[in-house]
Amino acid sequence: MIPSDGGMLLMESSLKRIYSNAEATQILAYPEDPESVKSLEKLLAEKVGSVLRRKDSGDQASFVIEFTSGKRRYLCRAFRLHPRSKDPDQRPTIALLMERCPRPIFDASELAKQFRLTKREQETIEYLMQGLTSKEIADRMDISPNTVKAFLRLIMFKMGVSTRSGIIGKIFETRS
Repeated sequence: MIPSDGGMLLMESSLKRIYSNAEATQILAYPEDPESVKSLEKLLAEKVGSVLRRKDSGDQASFVIEFTSGKRRYLCRAFRLHPRSKDPDQRPTIALLMERCPRPIFDASELAKQFRLTKREQETIEYLMQGLTSKEIADRMDISPNTVKAFLRLIMFKMGVSTRSGIIGKIFETRS
């Protein structure tokens, strides 16, 4: 068996589990051992429900959110699978793919000390360094894009630059 850092979970729209691999149950049950959980089905439904509620998805077919399990960060990609048949009794299904987030490209803690950045400003810089847009950063941080822009303006002021690319340039300048 090939080791994996991710999990796959298939559920009915009522959040009843259809299928899950061992990694998915381990990620969602943490810190509990899935084997020792009395009602694994209930625990999985609650955990998935809390992850899905964080994203007001409307009628989107899929979306990505980030969550933490223990000390590990995961990206959760959720997909709505609609049944092919016109049978009204057949409900849509939800497929969840959970993958470990890559480690940050750099450690922003020294930068945060040097420029007196808050934790949220530091988090914004980490996402900026990954090449994310303001909207993508907002989705990951569960805030509005306007709040991200406000964080970026504060960071620019503290670092003495006037653009997003100026932030990145200053980071590379201070790292050398």
